[in-house]
Amino acid sequence: MSEQPSTQQANRRVGLGLAGMVLGFFAFGFAMVPLYGLICDITGINSAGGTGGRVAEAELLKLGVDHDREVQVEFDYTLNAGLDWDIEPQTRSMDVHPGKSYDIVYTVRNNSDREVIAQAIPGVTPWQATEHFNKIACFCFEQQTLAPGESADLKLRFILDRGLPQKYNTVTLSYTFMDTNREKLKQAVSGL
Repeated sequence: MSEQPSTQQANRRVGLGLAGMVLGFFAFGFAMVPLYGLICDITGINSAGGTGGRVAEAELLKLGVDHDREVQVEFDYTLNAGLDWDIEPQTRSMDVHPGKSYDIVYTVRNNSDREVIAQAIPGVTPWQATEHFNKIACFCFEQQTLAPGESADLKLRFILDRGLPQKYNTVTLSYTFMDTNREKLKQAVSGL
């Protein structure tokens, strides 16, 4: 009988430890948006991976357009949980010539009953193409604020540079849209 209380205490400690880990992982995941912004501000990167930040269009255009090659570029997105937005890339896929600039638009709508500030975090696959996918102008460089029921057209101008290895015929640009509201985290943590 003396072993039963110590087993219960051990189980309680393990349970509390696991609950603490879950809470810690949740808080870390939710803190990624401001951490990303802070790192970008400190380093001057402004985007994930490679040259993916602001680049001078004129410099890239000097290299010329490869009219003999076409690469399919696909556009995708993911919404983080709790972000009540409709998002639609007006173009899902396009064939591009490396070295030429292109424009696309993502249409977004805030379906919630409150103002929402969101950030779009870009990702390129295959990852080897990241340094060759140059965003000249991108809504992902800044947070987007939408009032309840408001819609907006978010613009992207990009150049897939000529240095993209020949073996890559398809490149996907995907954005993860995240609500940057820190109050939601506080409410979620206090509710546990």
